[in-house]
Amino acid sequence: MKIGLKGINRATVAATAVLTAGAVLTGGAFASTAQAATPPTPTITAKGGFVMDNGTARALYSKTADTRRSTGSTTKIMTAKVVLGQKNLNLDAKVTIQKAYSDYIVSKTASSARLIVGDKVTVRQLLYGLMLPSGCDAAYALADKFGTGTTRAARVKSFIGKMNADAKTLGLKNTHFDSFDGISSGSNYSTPRDLTKIASGAMKNSTFRAIVKTKSTKQKVTTKSGGYRYMSWSNTNTLLGSYTGALGVKTGSGPTAKYCLVFAATRNGRTVIGTVLTSTSSTTRTADAKKLLDYGFKK
Repeated sequence: MKIGLKGINRATVAATAVLTAGAVLTGGAFASTAQAATPPTPTITAKGGFVMDNGTARALYSKTADTRRSTGSTTKIMTAKVVLGQKNLNLDAKVTIQKAYSDYIVSKTASSARLIVGDKVTVRQLLYGLMLPSGCDAAYALADKFGTGTTRAARVKSFIGKMNADAKTLGLKNTHFDSFDGISSGSNYSTPRDLTKIASGAMKNSTFRAIVKTKSTKQKVTTKSGGYRYMSWSNTNTLLGSYTGALGVKTGSGPTAKYCLVFAATRNGRTVIGTVLTSTSSTTRTADAKKLLDYGFKK
């Protein structure tokens, strides 16, 4: 009997050990599952938002992502995309700044790259002036340069037509442009999802990526008299330098648009890109973007 009891005791001990080990393993599995659980969905101030994985196009966050809204100067992403998509583009070609461009920004009280009439500025420099200080004068110059027609009005109309054609090619059904800079006459709109797709497409261009990631630049331009001057531009996107891995992309604002931001960042080889539209201030749009980026990287 003693031998039997010892056998039973040993078997019992062995079984108990197995059960205990199983419990520990199971507990570890539950712990891992808890750690891998989806992070809580963030609350943002903006009325609309969308975030996706730029590599896979997988949607990571959505808030009224397909509601059409005014976009402000985030429109200029498409302006730059159309310019950079031109065949045989010469980024060093010079454009002479016209009085019409400066008159325009005065009449619209628009954001400016402070371009000076008579100066000869390269296409590349105009793109910096477009995307960093959000120059509507630079946008006008680019539309005039890359539109087709015998009059400035015709060329601008043609350029805006190219913007809409590009949106159509991308399959965007909730986007329409009536301006080259976001100063709308009533029918300039997009959605968080559509703007994110536009930006994702633009980010495939190395020149675009380099420009929107630049915090500030000093550019040497040729004056009317043949001399030169330096233009200094700073980026309105405060994500740069305040969020690890930030890549850009573009701010926007306006009476109807309120405060907008198209944003992108890379961490551990993964890029997350998104948009917030109709936030309440420049501070809240940046805070919204940071929340959504943090969330996107965890998903």
